[in-house]
Amino acid sequence: MDLLALADFNLVARHGGFGRAARASGRPKATLSRRVAELEAALDLRLFERGGRLLKLTEEGRALFQRTGALLTELDETAAAIASGGDRPRGRLRVSAPLLFSQTAMGRIAAGFALKYPDVRLEVTTEDRPVDMVEEGYDLVIRVNPDPDESLVGRSFLRDRLVVVASPHLARPHLDRPADDRVVPAVVRGPAGGGGTWDVVGPAGRARIAVDPVLRLSSLVMVRDAVRAGVGAARLPISLVSHDLAAGTLVHWGDVEGPEIALWALYPSRRLLSARVSAFLDYLKEAFPAGAPEELAAYIGGA
Repeated sequence: MDLLALADFNLVARHGGFGRAARASGRPKATLSRRVAELEAALDLRLFERGGRLLKLTEEGRALFQRTGALLTELDETAAAIASGGDRPRGRLRVSAPLLFSQTAMGRIAAGFALKYPDVRLEVTTEDRPVDMVEEGYDLVIRVNPDPDESLVGRSFLRDRLVVVASPHLARPHLDRPADDRVVPAVVRGPAGGGGTWDVVGPAGRARIAVDPVLRLSSLVMVRDAVRAGVGAARLPISLVSHDLAAGTLVHWGDVEGPEIALWALYPSRRLLSARVSAFLDYLKEAFPAGAPEELAAYIGGA
């Protein structure tokens, strides 16, 4: 396969058209069109659907773009690193991170990383949905308790746990009794769920709290702020409320039963670990050396 033709194909696919690719690269549009046509002839495949002003990848073209785009980028960066006499991290680094972690810590982490590695162009996107790393062009994703995925590898860098908290002015259920018929007003995240009962572990052991969701909000920071105002109780990460608990603005009703919260940094298993991804993983380890909730709480307290 002609690597130059493959590189031109990726250039056109990335920019969504021959004209845009030509303007971005400074290369003649006719040259790009000819090289893509030669690649299609060599593979005996149609890589683009050409019609009107739109240029769309075919199914085969999309598969080729997904599998070769990152490899060509790594080849370019490796050549640049060798030419500069070292393997200093450089190039674009795209990261997807969950909402709460982004709101509380990612700004300071991204700034510190940018200062330490000025040749890396870091781009962070905030979203809780699962992303397709290859198709959407991410180098690394941060996820909470991710499902097993053979196509991804990585490491857990931070742990947290859920607790039930409330304003000290909210009547507290009797967790030391086998059951409590009193229904507690609750603030929950999301449009559904979170009602019924909460299983917690308190000083007297396990208990069950009956709750009535009186307020539903889309982010845990909003939930915390509403709980501070005394609307109801909530289940929140200990890192998000540790400063409130220490100050007495919130009180701890118990720990939520269940597995701990683990944040993972993941990247495609079939892709060589680039210098920029390795540097970002190391920087996360520096930021959270013990991976403990108290370390994340320190970021939140400094916000």
